[in-house]
Amino acid sequence: MNGTVKKISLPKPLFTQSGTRAVLLLHAYSGSSNDVRMLSRYLEKENYTVYSPNFSGHATTSPESILEKTTKDWWQDTLDAFQFLKEKGYHEIAVFGLSMGGIFTMVALTSQLEGIVGGGFFCSPIFPVKNNVPENFVLYSEGVLKMAGVSEQERAQRIVKIKEGSYNQLKDIESFAEQTASKLGQVKVPVFMGQAGKDEMIDPMGVYKTALALAQTRFTLNWYPDSGHVLTVGPDHKQLEQDVVAFLDTLSWNEEKE
Repeated sequence: MNGTVKKISLPKPLFTQSGTRAVLLLHAYSGSSNDVRMLSRYLEKENYTVYSPNFSGHATTSPESILEKTTKDWWQDTLDAFQFLKEKGYHEIAVFGLSMGGIFTMVALTSQLEGIVGGGFFCSPIFPVKNNVPENFVLYSEGVLKMAGVSEQERAQRIVKIKEGSYNQLKDIESFAEQTASKLGQVKVPVFMGQAGKDEMIDPMGVYKTALALAQTRFTLNWYPDSGHVLTVGPDHKQLEQDVVAFLDTLSWNEEKE
């Protein structure tokens, strides 16, 4: 290593205690808490306590650290995040996730974790759809390695392995999502679905299949025609923030119970 290693500031988990209502926000595959920073800030202003952790292996300068993890690890992260909020004294929690984070949100909803009052997802492939995730992971990895100052030769070697690893990992995520999709009939709480019309990562029409599978519960399906996959930072992000708060207001928070 030479002495000119770049100092890179990595995204940290976000936790702000505001009101008695708690919201857990889960980020996307290869993303970080930065994915949901604007939504976090908006919810805090609306007097919600918000926690947005980073999934294991994420928010590092090594793309391989993501590939070393599995959906089991990320489900454990989700459970740990719930536990964290419970230990802080929050017993009623709404949970939302962007893309892959939304898959874990729906697992939490199908598992009927105690204390969940509702939740939902933004641009999440709950049912298998045509997607460009592996190609994007390679682009993401190239960007991260460049930023970390890795030489061109080393980058080329690592990318070969990263490509293979990301295809395998995507299979794991897809089969995990399929198991979740098969249990959507178990969801008892209201669900919010947000889908970007210009989603370049997944087929946006997949959201309708998820909606059909949630016929037994109250759900809200919002379409954001001008946004790409990362809906939380796209041109419709302000509308999304308002829609999420409007949805949260409809949930049965039992504030009067001491």
